[in-house]
Amino acid sequence: MKQVMGTTKKKKHDLERIAVLRLELDYELAVLFEAMQNNDKELKTKAKMRLEKIRDELLKMKAI
Repeated sequence: MKQVMGTTKKKKHDLERIAVLRLELDYELAVLFEAMQNNDKELKTKAKMRLEKIRDELLKMKAI
């Protein structure tokens, strides 16, 4: 029974983390878009790096 409850809690935690990551993804895409419009190379680079980290984490969780 403990294993079932542990698995259920882990799934719930994973779903919550995926939801947060998707919000972060949307935010970083908006930041990247704004940086592109303002031709801010430094901000574009930072946003791309953060997007890559979010993508990697989503891939590890098999959410995409």
